[in-house]
Amino acid sequence: MKNKRAVTVMALAILFGLAAVVLASHWLLKQPSASASRIVVASSDINIGQRLTPEMLKLVEWPAHSVPKGAFDDPQKLGGRVLKTSILLGEPLSEAKLAPVGTLGGLSALITEGKRAITVRVNDVIGVAGFALPGNYVDIIVSTETDPQPQGEMSRQRSISKIVLERILVLAVAQEVNRDETKPKVVNAVTLEVTPEQAEKLDLARSVGTLSLALRNQVDPAAADTAGATKDNLLPKADPPVRQVAMPVRAPQPRAQAPRAAPAPAPRDCVKVINGLHASQECF
Repeated sequence: MKNKRAVTVMALAILFGLAAVVLASHWLLKQPSASASRIVVASSDINIGQRLTPEMLKLVEWPAHSVPKGAFDDPQKLGGRVLKTSILLGEPLSEAKLAPVGTLGGLSALITEGKRAITVRVNDVIGVAGFALPGNYVDIIVSTETDPQPQGEMSRQRSISKIVLERILVLAVAQEVNRDETKPKVVNAVTLEVTPEQAEKLDLARSVGTLSLALRNQVDPAAADTAGATKDNLLPKADPPVRQVAMPVRAPQPRAQAPRAAPAPAPRDCVKVINGLHASQECF
């Protein structure tokens, strides 16, 4: 009887001990680590230009040694802020990804301070077959006619194509500003980010000629130093054919004949005549 009671007490002690270990380990796992921090991350995918609400965010544990610079620890501080880049589920929020305080949502939140947004009409050719997507950089080419240049009594215009703006950021295509997609989209309008001076040039260029976009490498900052393409340098002039001119054949001039020598006189008989102290010769 005593042995049975002792076994029962030992069994209960073991069970209570196991339960205490399980509860203690569960509690320790729920406690934040001394080397961890709680930061705000996205609770779902959020598109660029959206205004944040507390429901879009959540707090998670993050290793203290790898907390992103400018990270937030309170979702309430981000209410009403606008994203200037798209973020994914679980991605930390930081000040670098947000527009300035007071910015309203939409495209205006994406425009860099001091710059402007201007929209140009495009088609599948002008828009680089739909590959000019938000976040890409393009060059602007205008094809137009130059002003008449006086040439003597006549004046003429020259056709020319010239790059007028370089490394222009595409903010949006049509009404879409999402920069995460890489699939080409053929649209009828592209919105570009330009300085005020560039906006003036672009507005003039589209009124005097036809615009084209040239897609460029994202990390290529080099400027293109070109003089523009004209018909003169597009199609090099061919050398004029050499004309064979028939030269008149001159009749040979007669040679000047040397004068004929006088015939030699016929030989004559001569005699020597001596008259005293004088001598002479007589021929007959």
